[in-house]
Amino acid sequence: MTTDDRRRAIGKVVSVAADRLVVELHGGSANFTVVGFDDVHYVARLGSFVVMPAQSEYVVAEVVGLREKDSLSFRSERGEATELDKASSAKYLDLVPVGMLPQRRDGAFRFGVSAFPSLYADALYVLDEELDRIFEVQNSTEIVPPPTGDNLATRYNALSIGTSVVFQNYAVKVRVDEFFGGHSAVLGNTGSGKSCTVATLLQSLFEKKDEFFARGATFLLLDVNGEYRLAFSELPHSVRRRYLKLEADPATPPTAPADAAETTAVFRLPHWFMTVEEWELLLRASERTQQPVLRSALGLATLFSPAGGDQKALEKLKNHILAKCLLYVLNSDESSAAKGDRVKALLLTFQTATLTLEELGPLASISYGEMKQLSQLIEKLMEQLDDDVKIPNYSNKSFHFDNLEQAFDLALLYEEAHGNMQIRDYCSQMITRFKWIRERDEFAFLRVPPEQLKEHEQDVAQFVESCIGLSRKDGKFEKSAQVIVLDMNEASDEVVELASAVIARLLFDRLRRAEPRNRTPVNLVLEEAHRYVAERPSGHAIDASRIFQRIAKEGRKYGLFLMVASQRPSELSKTVLSQCSNFVVHRIQNPDDLQHIRQMTPFVSDSVMKRLPSLPKQHALIFGNAVNLPTTFKVRDVKPRPKSDDAAIRELWFRPADKEPDLQVPSQA
Repeated sequence: MTTDDRRRAIGKVVSVAADRLVVELHGGSANFTVVGFDDVHYVARLGSFVVMPAQSEYVVAEVVGLREKDSLSFRSERGEATELDKASSAKYLDLVPVGMLPQRRDGAFRFGVSAFPSLYADALYVLDEELDRIFEVQNSTEIVPPPTGDNLATRYNALSIGTSVVFQNYAVKVRVDEFFGGHSAVLGNTGSGKSCTVATLLQSLFEKKDEFFARGATFLLLDVNGEYRLAFSELPHSVRRRYLKLEADPATPPTAPADAAETTAVFRLPHWFMTVEEWELLLRASERTQQPVLRSALGLATLFSPAGGDQKALEKLKNHILAKCLLYVLNSDESSAAKGDRVKALLLTFQTATLTLEELGPLASISYGEMKQLSQLIEKLMEQLDDDVKIPNYSNKSFHFDNLEQAFDLALLYEEAHGNMQIRDYCSQMITRFKWIRERDEFAFLRVPPEQLKEHEQDVAQFVESCIGLSRKDGKFEKSAQVIVLDMNEASDEVVELASAVIARLLFDRLRRAEPRNRTPVNLVLEEAHRYVAERPSGHAIDASRIFQRIAKEGRKYGLFLMVASQRPSELSKTVLSQCSNFVVHRIQNPDDLQHIRQMTPFVSDSVMKRLPSLPKQHALIFGNAVNLPTTFKVRDVKPRPKSDDAAIRELWFRPADKEPDLQVPSQA
């Protein structure tokens, strides 16, 4: 044992078992403090570490309990104790062995104990250098060698996120690759500091001011509370930011940029980017009857697309469908007058170059209660029938939102023409919801006509690239933003559910098709994730969380990672939470939430879980792949803060009569 080791001995091992060690501290200390060669150490903090020599290594053990055995200073004449001498009482630490640390300074920590200390072996307090090796963050920065670097510039290997509450003045760090290269969860009750933790993680990552800052990083934040724009307003100007706002009126001019490093835009999502499943989610289409009609209508909407493709083939298809529907009307049991009215109404809504109201209207005219030219009309319609024609599949080509109503009518008529006489009644609820969505301001971001969209908004690939801060220039990609905030503060729950699911799916599809794979990692930050990544879907979101479950299971291989922030872990998707490899957990008091975390993270000990209900504000427990052992820390101060401060109740309540709250009257639309 070295001289320094002897000088930092705190006691002797007095009990050795496979799962428990006991150390008796040296006498002369009344408050579990030891004067070491470098400082005064308090050695009884639960969760701290003690090391004990075993051959050429140290056994690393966690303090899980402390106790003392009283010593009597003197007794009365009758032998009764009259005073306790605390200074001379025996003090014990209960320890749980966790791993081995080589005594040489370049040795790496490893889990599991292969050799146990002998009885009366010295127990030593832990040095900061040993803590770095235990947490594997001893090289928090690294010099970048050629050809990438010049042997002078450095980059982060481990990121400081706060200060340990167990080890005095020790900076808690997470390994960058393991933390940002996997899914993570930031959990805790409302007001415990989740938003500040997310903000300070990104602020810490981008505060490096030399050549190799994280210019290749991409963080897309789905900000459902409008908190994060302010939090990133003071990042270095080398870090580019993009702010997207979901407005009730998509034609609203973008918010003015805060500075030269920020660009702004109004978020608009072309409705034809949605898949059939997402349309089913939006319209809440039932599986048996409504979904087939919806699929047909979406396919027919292609007929109204300005980019429909082969116009001759499309015209032939239109003629067939329209002729089929008109023949159905003419073969119905209605009166001749009713048939004539329905034929003219249908031709007034749907016409082709061949089947027009001007040509067919006279043939459907009524004279003395009869349609005199019925046979000629039927003959003309029969000429347009083509048994080989099929309704096209939905192909995500652009069309006007209003055209879908016409496509619905055509799809319903087509079903009726094939004998499904009840289909219109079965689909009435879906059609009513479609009309409701068409009129609601909160869905206006979906209904923007194709001709009003910018070029990059009309192409799926460029739309996604814009959302993740990529721009095209001279056939190459340029990084135009590292932090992208999508502000959905004014959106309702069902809008948030739909928009987040579509954005996540578009991003996943784009990265899945990228070549070479996994070269543009994206971290998708999901604020208030329980609202749209739910274990038990709400009435609006039948399958909204499905895409997040797929990303949780498959996203890593394509470079798409989730950071899930939520105050209700028990309401989050178990699939998503179980795939998270790192957890930052603030105060959680709800028994259901605690049990949920316990089930999802069986490797965390009960002693660690018991700390969660009593954590102060701005304190958190971190565990997972990015840190070797669970540790409690005080999160770094965030500056500037997100817009998530608590209400100043006393200041707002107890005020002079002439001092009104500083509120702005909203402008009238």
